[in-house]
Amino acid sequence: MRRIVGAVLGALGCGAAACAGAGSAGAEPALAPFTIIVTESQTPPVPNSILELAGQLGFYKREGLDVTLKRVAGTPLAVAALLSGEGDMANVSLQAVLKLAGRGNTSLRAVSSPDRSLSYVVVARDRVRSLTELRGKVFGIGQVGTLDNSLTWLVLRRHGLDPGALRTVSVGRPQARLAALAAGKIDATTISLGSWTTLADKSGLRLLISKEDFFHSAPVTAKVNVVSVRTLTERRTAVEKVIMALIKLARWLAADRQRWADAMALARPDLRRADLEQLAAAYGHEWCVDGCFDVETLENSARILMTDPEHERKEPPATVQWADFSIVNSVLHKLGTAHQVGSP
Repeated sequence: MRRIVGAVLGALGCGAAACAGAGSAGAEPALAPFTIIVTESQTPPVPNSILELAGQLGFYKREGLDVTLKRVAGTPLAVAALLSGEGDMANVSLQAVLKLAGRGNTSLRAVSSPDRSLSYVVVARDRVRSLTELRGKVFGIGQVGTLDNSLTWLVLRRHGLDPGALRTVSVGRPQARLAALAAGKIDATTISLGSWTTLADKSGLRLLISKEDFFHSAPVTAKVNVVSVRTLTERRTAVEKVIMALIKLARWLAADRQRWADAMALARPDLRRADLEQLAAAYGHEWCVDGCFDVETLENSARILMTDPEHERKEPPATVQWADFSIVNSVLHKLGTAHQVGSP
């Protein structure tokens, strides 16, 4: 741990390109508390892990923040916790934010995204050899309204398969869904590439939709970091420091794929090193070195997500009602874009 954190601090202190602009001016002498609501029970083996690794590796601390993670089971609970004031920021699905805004609740603003995609895959029992064979089969989801549910239905429709032709059952977290799949209680489910790669025993299971095919069918910014309008007003400096830390970490990780595998080995000693290195190679170009938060990408994502028949309306709400780009723009103004500082 000391070796990795030391490497982080050394890179930041020496003004390396990947960490340009380290050490924000005017950092608060006492660490300011900041709570981020996340939907994973432990550090996930996906690029979204950056939210947790920033604490482990000291990136939040260098920005003058004492960040605490509040863990809940799924986006609906994360949104509810944020709306009730149980945290300062939540990492949730963009679709949930759009639904709220579409129903007139414009109290939240997305301010950045931690990853380009969630690296989702669909896995199934061996007896399910194609998507068409999913008809009538049992498909396990986290729960209705969670991101795995909404994005999978979008992907299946784009492949010409009506989700209504499946028997859906709520199983819970990814590991519970994998256990149910292995036990033959469900026929297929959506999980992250990280969960699939690190699964020790894949016997009797097959990859039905790859990471690349899933994203091609649903090329959207799936998860966003969201704050309330009140937090954006009253704690703007703290919000900006969080995003500053995440972008600096993304650039540091993008500069050397081995760094993510090293950090994850500490965060998740239960995972095999070979699996982490395989995932590090798969995520090599997916780090959000510029925040993954530009107007065109977000608006395109909103249009795609609003094609879901579950929405009451087909046109997404005005972007100003659910997104604020000023935080990322301010951070990039201070750091420069990744191209300007030489990061991948």
